[in-house]
Amino acid sequence: MTNKPHPVTRAPLPAKGKVIAIQGPIVDVRFNSTKEVPPLYGIIETWAYDGRRILLEVVEHLRNNVVKCAAFSSTYDLQRNAEAVVYGPRIKIAVGEGLLGRMVNASGSVIDKKEGIKKEGEYFIRRRFPFLSLKPESSAKKIEVIQTGIKLIDLLFPLTKSSKTGLIGGAALGKSILTLELIHNLTIKQKGVCIFAGVGERIREGNELYYELIKRKMLGRTVLVFGQMNEPPIVRFDTIHTAKTLAEYFQDKGKDVLLFVDNVYRFIQAGAETSMLLGRIPSETGYQPTLISEMAEFQEEIVSKEGTTATVVEAIYVPSDDLTDPGVVCTFGFLDSIIILSRQKVQQALYPAIDPLVSSSFNLDPRVVGKKHFAIAQEVIKILSRYTELKRIVSVIGVEELSKQDRVLYERAQKLENFLTQPLFVAEAYTGRRGVFVEVKDTLKGCERIIGGELDKTPKEELYMIGRTE
Repeated sequence: MTNKPHPVTRAPLPAKGKVIAIQGPIVDVRFNSTKEVPPLYGIIETWAYDGRRILLEVVEHLRNNVVKCAAFSSTYDLQRNAEAVVYGPRIKIAVGEGLLGRMVNASGSVIDKKEGIKKEGEYFIRRRFPFLSLKPESSAKKIEVIQTGIKLIDLLFPLTKSSKTGLIGGAALGKSILTLELIHNLTIKQKGVCIFAGVGERIREGNELYYELIKRKMLGRTVLVFGQMNEPPIVRFDTIHTAKTLAEYFQDKGKDVLLFVDNVYRFIQAGAETSMLLGRIPSETGYQPTLISEMAEFQEEIVSKEGTTATVVEAIYVPSDDLTDPGVVCTFGFLDSIIILSRQKVQQALYPAIDPLVSSSFNLDPRVVGKKHFAIAQEVIKILSRYTELKRIVSVIGVEELSKQDRVLYERAQKLENFLTQPLFVAEAYTGRRGVFVEVKDTLKGCERIIGGELDKTPKEELYMIGRTE
């Protein structure tokens, strides 16, 4: 009896195509047959004339086995008829505890010039979102409030675990500074992992954040993901999805996650740029027709899983200070707290420059923060609202013409405004003032003393940029 040789199983050869057109970061690739065409978001690799490797992501299927792709790096020196090889079904990033304290780009490659990451596994970005089982007993758990140490936020716009908070404002109003302060305060006080997604922002800001985290000894619990403004739009767009995937990984490991995104508007812009380069007709407002679905894909897939939480803080740039801009408005429906930064507050040097009368939070509820906290917060809003009306009157007739009751309220409102300012840790180098972390109980006590008239004889200047009132 003769021994039959075992059949040799050969891995299928990767499908190959050719580059047929290049338009900036958009590259068209043709394959020989329909079976060879990679799926949407599939990865193709090709090479420039000088041998430089270029990764492409499939963003659209055309007729005749042609796919439109977005390049992850410059297409300079890439030529027509260059060979293109299917690399994988989607971007796959290395995951593991070794990511903590490291800096990666949208494709998961290390960019901090240190040794490689010890890989414990691989995750696809844009992976199919798992079904979540709805358990009434888990949803009935008490909401846990997170102390940020920032008086104005803790008082009127409390953060809770599993919530989404938007820091919304125009240029130079302090979105990035406030985001960094929240990273500083929350990383110290909270357990778990912090993930920062720098989307389309300046290289300088990423550099400052990196060294600030080293200085504060917080880098070891943080993962930094960057897609900078000098990079192609698909890199800036996918940075958020990479950060989201890393958040899912750490949640799968049973850890709570704090996800910070700076800036969501740059993510929207990157999608608009890609859409325009693909020749899609924009909507009436000038944005990509897929704006809402792209935003939903990002926002709705960041959820708390059983036993873990994902808390998100997003900085959102407002072009021309126009809060009705569709790119900004489309984020509102996904946020639990909307914190609006005001240019008028910046001009008055009231930092953080949050407008308490325009901002809002679902978490300011007596069932969440308690009856006393809620009552004090409502009284503060009431006084500040009346103060806005009185300021218009004062600008015409002067403070002296106000009634005694209105004058008392006017002065207390000014003291409240000053008391709700505070020096920030991450701004120490710029202001020369040491940052302070203020407990919620101290914030409530200070507001209560001002509202009750206990500090009526205290000059308002003494309440500016302090922590507690005593």
